[in-house]
Amino acid sequence: MTDKTVLITGASRGLGAALAEALAPTHHIIAVARTVGALEELDDRIKARGGSATLAPMNITDTGAMQTLCRGIYDRWGSLDLWMHTAVHAAPLTPCHHIDAKDLKQSVDINITATSTLINYVSPLLGEQGRAVFFDHPVSGGNFYGAYGATKAAQISLARSWQGESARIGPKVDIMTPQPMPTATRARFFPGEARDALNDIHVEAARLLATLDK
Repeated sequence: MTDKTVLITGASRGLGAALAEALAPTHHIIAVARTVGALEELDDRIKARGGSATLAPMNITDTGAMQTLCRGIYDRWGSLDLWMHTAVHAAPLTPCHHIDAKDLKQSVDINITATSTLINYVSPLLGEQGRAVFFDHPVSGGNFYGAYGATKAAQISLARSWQGESARIGPKVDIMTPQPMPTATRARFFPGEARDALNDIHVEAARLLATLDK
């Protein structure tokens, strides 16, 4: 087992899963997501690449579960090398005056509140030398993106504040903007889009990681 560890929140599919597979040769993957079956399939792919993973099927809005997870990471490894936060709630596109209260609450809970809570819990594990990575999707203010755009922008605002606050003392915080990929999130926004015209998710994960190393 590699000595390096990476926590990936939102790891069961999409960019999170692609990053987990790409990092498997060099990091032990701590994969967090709600879908057990998708996590188990990810584990199979990681093992096929000669890697290892710890599966954590839980909801990041569950504060108690996040506390238990982070305590478990500390007890087993003592620290984290990397945290990649890809978990997001993509509320349906709708005019602002039609935003569903349940969708808005879920967007706030996942995209803002859970992100803030995780920063609080994960920061001590990363310490001075660790690294956190967030992924921007700059659609704030776009037509019909009200709930998603506002809460995603708030998530990135939290990350930028943390980035500035930790610039001299660590951990290092990066904010990256992926190219369009055929993910489930994008499919919710563009259901009729030609997916073969989008960037391959594994190629994009490799590109982002290569950029991170520079």
